[in-house]
Amino acid sequence: MTSADLGKELECSICLNIYTDPITLRCGHNSAMASSDLRAELECSVCLNIYKDPVTLKCGHNFCRDCIGRVLDTQEGSGGYSCPECREEFQKQPALQRNITLSNIVENFLSAQPDQKETGVFCTYCIHTPVPAVKSCLMCEASLCDNHLRVHSKAPEHVLCDLTTSLENMKCSVHKKILEYYCTEDSACICVSCSLAGEHRGHQVETLDEASEKKKKKWRKALQKLMTEREETEKRVQSLEEHRRKVQGEAAGETERVTALLRDLRRRLEDLEKRVLSDISGQAERTSLYVTDMIRELEIKKDELYSKMRHIEELCNMMDPLTVLQESDTGDLCDTEDGDDEDRERHDRLLHDGGDLDVAGISHTLHTGISDIMSGQTSGVWEVTDILLDVSTAGNNLRISHGKKTATWLRKSLNRLQTLERFLCPQVLSIKSFSSGRHYWEVDVGGSVWWRVGMCYPSIGRIGQSEIGDNKKSWGMERNHTQYSVIHDRMKISLLGNVPSNRFRIDLDYEAGRISFYDLCDPIRLLHTFTTTFTEPLHAGLWVGVGSCMKICGGNQM
Repeated sequence: MTSADLGKELECSICLNIYTDPITLRCGHNSAMASSDLRAELECSVCLNIYKDPVTLKCGHNFCRDCIGRVLDTQEGSGGYSCPECREEFQKQPALQRNITLSNIVENFLSAQPDQKETGVFCTYCIHTPVPAVKSCLMCEASLCDNHLRVHSKAPEHVLCDLTTSLENMKCSVHKKILEYYCTEDSACICVSCSLAGEHRGHQVETLDEASEKKKKKWRKALQKLMTEREETEKRVQSLEEHRRKVQGEAAGETERVTALLRDLRRRLEDLEKRVLSDISGQAERTSLYVTDMIRELEIKKDELYSKMRHIEELCNMMDPLTVLQESDTGDLCDTEDGDDEDRERHDRLLHDGGDLDVAGISHTLHTGISDIMSGQTSGVWEVTDILLDVSTAGNNLRISHGKKTATWLRKSLNRLQTLERFLCPQVLSIKSFSSGRHYWEVDVGGSVWWRVGMCYPSIGRIGQSEIGDNKKSWGMERNHTQYSVIHDRMKISLLGNVPSNRFRIDLDYEAGRISFYDLCDPIRLLHTFTTTFTEPLHAGLWVGVGSCMKICGGNQM
């Protein structure tokens, strides 16, 4: 609706002015109440005042921008938004679309309804009591109330206009005539005398209405441009607000994700701590029990030796040769060599093979666990495996210790019965096989300079190319004097750099198809990893070269 259309709709057909206190007649024509009805339609249901910068929700209801903005702000965080008039709910905060038509209607309505009490212009002719004026006469240079307006001259020279306090500005300062024309060349409002005989004679002139309409046309274009720019600005503001809400939502989700991740890391670190501490205490307890048993046995043996020593001392102190000679044979009293050898062997094995904590293994468990946590691995736990050597597979030049942990090369053959399981070469497999899970075991090669260690299938040959790494069924690491290498299917890969320690760890991740070799130096160093798909269970294996001795580390057996 244009301002002209609105003006026509709001004009009284009697006085041709905007309704004041309009009412409706029986015939249906408005003579009163129309203005109040329109005003009611233009009232915001939140503040109950005429709309200021009206906006529209999706449901069709209109509100002042500030009013609905405050309402929506109070609803934020409640799980949804709703229209305060019809209660229609919205999941997201609704976009506020400016109602241009309603804004124009409000503007025209307010401009057509001046508040007379606020104009401060009173009737020139009501000298006894100030009465608000409604029109001004340019001819008379007077302001008129309703009563004086009715009796005012209707002559053409009496030009009525809207209320103004500066009537003198609407007349020519030279000729004192009403300004009726506009000089386009000088951009000045002039009277008829100025255009005919004055300084503006011969200039292009227009009526004030024509010139005003042209200027209004430019202003309307500028207004439309400004309105378009404002709408684009509002859209940018809305897009930025949506982006801010999006970033806030992403931040909330990321915060939750990071919090859960760190919570899981703390839990897994606590589990790793319990596992490592349990391993430490378990090793210490097993060693303590074993040492306690040995001390008890040695204490008993010490008492026995002390008793024998006293008896022998008594015999040595006897003066009667006959009594000394008649004493029973004392060979059993002095025969302690075999027992000493056995005790000494157990003592040395305890101190060398398992008397101390497995610090390198504990450190590796800790580092591997931390590495798995940081890399996000959650499947399975590395299990330390108690490897025992299978004597039935050992070559005849290998001596396997009583605890089945040590394999020593012998120059002389042990002449064991040759079976299908026994190797002809100095090689031995573990009793236990592995067909799933993640396991590790360790071996100490001491000062040996010729050996191989690794894993193989049980179907590996026992003669011919049966050494670990010389076939497709085994994967191993070799030392040949000063050269270290890894080997599979007779293909050797030399290991660069120094290998400082004599203790190594072999990791098996069956499902992942990986066999890894580590040097248990400080810090632990990965030497090589074989990757394949396993088709059979795997056994640990040792190949012991001339003059070499290899010991399995860890496990429960001393």
